Amino acid sequence: MAEQKHICRRCLLQDMAGENDYYQSVLRYRRTLPAAKRTPDGAYAARLAACRACEQLENATCKACGCYVEMRAARLDMHCPLTRAAW
Repeated sequence: MAEQKHICRRCLLQDMAGENDYYQSVLRYRRTLPAAKRTPDGAYAARLAACRACEQLENATCKACGCYVEMRAARLDMHCPLTRAAW
């Protein structure tokens, strides 16, 4: 019997860290971003909370633009594709 893949609504990569290595890539990416481009920790957490509450979040991906939300939220110059506003 084939194993069914569970679609995780409202999950981030950090929630699925045991299932994949992608979250480690997010951590590395944030660490290597220059401070001037990196979203501060508090603002990063707020951005992720907004994404987690959004209907467009599915399986750590934004259905509106196709990105991993944790990668997009890590950069100060990125924005929500729905509101076109920086968080």
